[in-house]
Amino acid sequence: MGYTVFLDRDGVINKDSAEYIKHPSEFEFIPKSQEAISLLTRNGFQVIVITNQSMIGRSIATKETLDAIFEKMKTGVEMAGGRITDIFYCPHIDEDHCSCRKPKPGLIFQAQKKYQINVSESFMVGDSEKDISCARKAGCGKSLLVKTGNGPAAYSELSKNHRALDYFAEDLYDAACWIINSTKR
Repeated sequence: MGYTVFLDRDGVINKDSAEYIKHPSEFEFIPKSQEAISLLTRNGFQVIVITNQSMIGRSIATKETLDAIFEKMKTGVEMAGGRITDIFYCPHIDEDHCSCRKPKPGLIFQAQKKYQINVSESFMVGDSEKDISCARKAGCGKSLLVKTGNGPAAYSELSKNHRALDYFAEDLYDAACWIINSTKR
């Protein structure tokens, strides 16, 4: 397998909600995100979703409902010609002090172990400071922020704290194009 691209879900693949995405009917793709994953897939990238889903720990939704949301996402991506290899999620809340809730790198390490990923040659695309911090802590080769979701606020925070970012993309499609071009150099 070639390179791995880790993607956050809410704000990167689908529209985010302050009230959480609690049902498959609330899941709505961000324009061109399905095409972006298809583009990555066609170019030999393994796509793995890394996402905090504290709505489980908060008893807002069940694991079965979350699985149905994930199934809708995967089916939508497949219909566009893409493939999500796997989804790793943290169901915990901050107070649980787990090792898998971003910005901690536990989810990436779980994926690394399962798929023998060379994390130093992988990419992380997110819309929050937590995503970028997770990527750095895990040793990801490149981290990208998208302007969709919480991206603009995260960019401001990262800039204020003088934290490096490899690319600030318009959206996931722009990020996918940048990733593909960066591996062809």
